[in-house]
Amino acid sequence: MSEVASCPTCGSKSKIKEREGKKTYEAVQDEEAFKKIGQLKKAMEKFKSKAEALEEELRELKSS
Repeated sequence: MSEVASCPTCGSKSKIKEREGKKTYEAVQDEEAFKKIGQLKKAMEKFKSKAEALEEELRELKSS
């Protein structure tokens, strides 16, 4: 998932991408899109923590 921050040049909300050691900033045009990105990041974090908990439970069941 892309990282979102303020662009150092223009100050707009931007997606940060790193290619070949260089950071590029791509402006997020719509404020609603920025909110959606934040919501998706939160949802992905919840999913990731649930998946990790299930993996741990599975390891415990296999070792029993």
